[in-house]
Amino acid sequence: MEPRVITFSKNVFLPLTSVCRNRCGYCSFRTPVQDGCVMLPDEVEMILRRGKEFGCTEALFTFGEHPEEEPGFSMYLKKTGYDTILDYCEAMCKLSIRIGILPHTNAGILTYDEMKRLRKVNASMGLMLETTARIPAHNGSKGKAPEVRLAMMNDAGKLKIPFTTGLLLGIGETVTDREESLVAIRDIHRKYGHIQEIILQNFCPKDTTPMAAFRVPETQEICDTIRMARRILPAEIAIQIAPNLIDASRLIGCGVDDLGGVSPVTIDYVNPEHPWPAIAELKNITGNATLRERLCIYPRFIRMGWYDPGLQPLINRLDQRITTGSREP
Repeated sequence: MEPRVITFSKNVFLPLTSVCRNRCGYCSFRTPVQDGCVMLPDEVEMILRRGKEFGCTEALFTFGEHPEEEPGFSMYLKKTGYDTILDYCEAMCKLSIRIGILPHTNAGILTYDEMKRLRKVNASMGLMLETTARIPAHNGSKGKAPEVRLAMMNDAGKLKIPFTTGLLLGIGETVTDREESLVAIRDIHRKYGHIQEIILQNFCPKDTTPMAAFRVPETQEICDTIRMARRILPAEIAIQIAPNLIDASRLIGCGVDDLGGVSPVTIDYVNPEHPWPAIAELKNITGNATLRERLCIYPRFIRMGWYDPGLQPLINRLDQRITTGSREP
């Protein structure tokens, strides 16, 4: 038998702002409108260029959902030279492409037209479903309404956007809720075929949040959820876990396919207390499996041409580089 293949991407993490309209009970990423609440273009460019030096192929652009709804935010955004956060994100994605790194944007709820616009400058996009259950952790967070998130995932399918979604495990949902969430993802994928991976991310309590004392999901519980996902989802959808949030070596045998984006340059801004493993450490995590680098757009979507034509030269160049193992930046 051929050894199993476990994939990962090498990325830089670029939170353009941490201002957000939502008030999730587990989140410490969100900050109020204040000095430094927007990452300025010079810093974005510095990180991108450093990422290129380290061979990164993915620029993960994130920002708090609909930050313009927070009073005073627009004043800080104007320091970037752009009028809206979407304008700014689009411009930074273009910069990333010029530098030679493929953008992947996860910006919370976007409309069909907003995703259509960003599709031109993104190789893939994402939105965590988290759960289809209505839970106290999402009180005060209108963007976390399950029907809103499922509608965006459907729109992404209509637009043929290679898409990442996933569940956040341990935020108040039940095992039945997890099953229902996985079935919802499966059913959307059956219609459009656009979901390339799901993240099964374990909740990590933060001292400064209302859920600081919540129980942390145990490894066996995560393993059982991975196995459930593998039973429910088509084999073509990769199952991803975050190797900085859990002992991933104990979960590889449960059906994990991917270790997600790992950065040699930037921290995990959502979970800054959990450093990324070094790229060399990933080989120890995967054990007897073969570790293989990938792009943020999976190979089958490259073959099908599910990307804007303007991205083709960069996709082809980076795909050839990781396929041949070249170190050429």
